[in-house]
Order: sequence, then structure tokens, then C-alpha cells
Amino acid sequence: MALTKKPRRKPKSNPQLTLGPVLFNWSAEKWRDFYFRIADEAPVDTVCVGEVVCLKRWPFFEPFVAEVVERLESAGKEVVRSTLSLIMDARDLDSVRAISVDESHFVEVNDVAALTLLAGRPFATGPMVNVYNEGTLDFLERRGAKRISLPVELPRASLAALARQSKAELEVQVYGRLPLAISVRCFHARAHGLHKDGCQYVCGEDADGMPLTTLDGTAFLRVNGTQALSDTYGNLVCELDELRAMGIHRFRLSPQNVDMIAVAQAFRDVLAGSREPEAALGDLARLAPGISFSNGFFHGVEGVSGVGPLASAE
Repeated sequence: MALTKKPRRKPKSNPQLTLGPVLFNWSAEKWRDFYFRIADEAPVDTVCVGEVVCLKRWPFFEPFVAEVVERLESAGKEVVRSTLSLIMDARDLDSVRAISVDESHFVEVNDVAALTLLAGRPFATGPMVNVYNEGTLDFLERRGAKRISLPVELPRASLAALARQSKAELEVQVYGRLPLAISVRCFHARAHGLHKDGCQYVCGEDADGMPLTTLDGTAFLRVNGTQALSDTYGNLVCELDELRAMGIHRFRLSPQNVDMIAVAQAFRDVLAGSREPEAALGDLARLAPGISFSNGFFHGVEGVSGVGPLASAE
């Protein structure tokens, strides 16, 4: 007699999907229309809006922010205002101050220099804030952190240890190029023979980042202005159940130049127990042809590695 496969048991918790901020320098109209479609179609709970890489880009997006936020909130999404990942001067600090005075929205801190401006208010932290141990976790919680998006390079043992200690909601990025570093210098401008102050916004030519290879031609990183990202898309769709068992119930998708509505639906289906992770992984691979997936950091090996089903998902 043929055996029938048991359906996956529905988890008891209520998982939340977060869409992180757009990291790339898309055209203002593409940026606006992306968020409009997210509002109307994406099965996500929270959407982060803001410029976290380079303040020079923000004036192009700013005229559409109020309309984007209204559209998202009208669709029932929680809107979080994200701040810069590297505050370098008074102008950068003023941009954070302008966001911090808006008490109608949760603020996501991406540089600890913003904490002083949020004194006495609850806030979130993004994955560029280095939360590597229980001491840092406790410090941020005492300062008012209610939601902490953990760094992408943490292995499962560290995630589990922080989940046992945390009073705040913990979030893990489960999809998209991994944010690895941010710099004062603009790699994109330098690659085109330009200076940062006269960059001519060349980062806008690469909607998914500029490929960077090793000397032997192996894909290595993606350059996004002053930011370095992984060349691979981090993908933890097959680790969702394990993350939830640790006590992590908030999962972050980083916007990429693919159909993010379909991506969000794949993760939502797995979280709901209506789809097997391996089946969703196949769909995610078809949505991003030519892209390699990685989950090495989670498994305690090289971050670029694909472990388990990811090893054959290209």
C-alpha cells in the first residue's frame, strides 16, 4: 500500500513578514510603483521605507514618501521609517532627526548614533547594527528597542542564544542579497573614475548592484554605492521552521530586482504550513534565474555556501 505524505503541522505562533527598505538606487517612479504594488498585492505585515545607503538619493524619493506611506497603511501594512546605516556629518544627522520627530511611525535605527535622538521612545534596529551577544541585546532593550533585526552573518547557535535571552521581537533576514558592509567611500563612483561628491548617481545604472569578481573571475560581491552586498541571495526558506522553534517569529525579505510579490507569497505559504519548503525553493529559483542562493552563515560555514536543498537550487 502506498504511503501518503503527512501534511506539515501548522505552527502555533503568528509569524510576521517584514519587507526591508529598498537598498538600490532605483528611479523615483520605479521606487514609488514598487511600494504601490507591495501595498496592493504583497502578503507582508510590515514595510520599511527610507534611504539607508546614501542620503544623496533621498531627494528623488522624498516627493513620493507621503503617498507611499498612505497607500501602504490604507492596505493594512505597518510602516517603519528606516534611517541611514552610516551617519557621517550634520546633514546625515539632520535626516535622522527629521524622521525621529515623527512619532506616528516606528523608527528603525541602522546606526547607533541615532539612539540619542530616540531617547525615551521605542524603536527597532536594522541588520547593520552589530548585535552579536547578550550584552549588546540587553543594552539596546534597556534603551527602548522593541524589535531587533539581527546581523545576517550569525550562525544558528548564536541566533538561538539571543532568542533565549531577548525580551524584544527578533527578526532574521531570510531572503535577498546580504548587507555586509558600508563605507565612507563610494565604490560605485570610484569604479567609474568619479569622486563621491560628483558621482553623477552612477549607482542608478545597476538596479541589482554592480557585480564584483575575484581575480579569477569568480562572482564575489555586489557594489551598491557605498555598500557591499553578497553576490548570492541569502535564502532561509528551508530553515523557517527551525528559526520559529528557536523563538524567532519575524522574517525579513530584502527587496531585489525580481517579482517580490511572488517571493513574499512563497514565504507566506511556507510559514502558513500550506507549502513544503523545498517546493517553495523551486519557485524562488525560477523567480531569480541565474542567481545563486546561500545559507552558509546560518549553518556555521562560509556565508556564500548553499547547505542542504540550496546546494542544488540554482
